[in-house]
Amino acid sequence: MSVEYCVISIGALSHNRLWGEAAAVRTAHATTTLVADEKRKILVDPSLPAPALAARFNERTGRSLEDVTDVFCTTLRPVHRRSITTFGEAAWWCGEKELESYRSHLQGLLDSSDRLGDDQATAINAELKLLERFRPAPEKFGPQIHFYPLAGASLGSAGLLLAATTRTIIVAGDAALTAEHVMRGQVWHRCADTAQATRSLQDILEVADVIIPGHDNLMLAPRNWL
Repeated sequence: MSVEYCVISIGALSHNRLWGEAAAVRTAHATTTLVADEKRKILVDPSLPAPALAARFNERTGRSLEDVTDVFCTTLRPVHRRSITTFGEAAWWCGEKELESYRSHLQGLLDSSDRLGDDQATAINAELKLLERFRPAPEKFGPQIHFYPLAGASLGSAGLLLAATTRTIIVAGDAALTAEHVMRGQVWHRCADTAQATRSLQDILEVADVIIPGHDNLMLAPRNWL
């Protein structure tokens, strides 16, 4: 079995500045993708609430969420992992730099707990506890499934590169925000590092034949439109 992929749910931005939207007009959710080979069924960015995700997963694959062996988060932004706790039996993965930077961020907030209310401190401690379940992603999940660093949107954001027989697919997360952002060569306006995010987007454009953005449906790389 060669590597296969399926978009389970197409994401959306809370507001899209390219459309002239300055504030949230909808609920944000990330694109969720299933990547599978003979040994693994990797769900990327489980963003929808669990009941909706379970329904979409069955609609798109004929399977149930219990079949997922691994969950990979392109970033630890909460919108990308809304239903992560549903996958109690699966392995949870994220880029090592993303884990380190997010843990450091949370710890910094907790160290300033004299300025936090009890509810905020409890929430931060719960997030730190959740991070203990995550493991740094390996360089490869399988012969054709590669961890692919794409820093910039967040400090350690990353995707998966799928080396299929006839084409290269990149599950890009927020490194390629939407198809329109990709076509315009624009990155997310709230990037942690805009210059690095621009380099990551350029890398995607040079390597990928198919791009799965963080908040949109899959697309052909622009060079394939010619």
